Amino acid sequence: MDSSKEDLVINLKTRIQKIIDLYENQKKINIELENNNQELKEKLILLENKVSDVEEKYENLKLARAIVSPDEEGTHEARIKVNRIVREIDKCIALLNR
Repeated sequence: MDSSKEDLVINLKTRIQKIIDLYENQKKINIELENNNQELKEKLILLENKVSDVEEKYENLKLARAIVSPDEEGTHEARIKVNRIVREIDKCIALLNR
């Protein structure tokens, strides 16, 4: 009987140790995944900022091109953009006057 109980205890200890090892491995994997996730989030923020900058530069380029080329469509587009900029400036001035 004692041998059987000892075998059960040894078997139980072995299984518990395997579970602990699996837990530790999973914990390491989770930490690596969290670090990778954080790096990807940071890259995403950088790329979103770059996209925003490029879009702004593109809009400025379109405005400059519309001002330089005197065709009717470009002039109309330039007027719309200049009006938008003036409205934004007016809003800023109104906020400063508060």
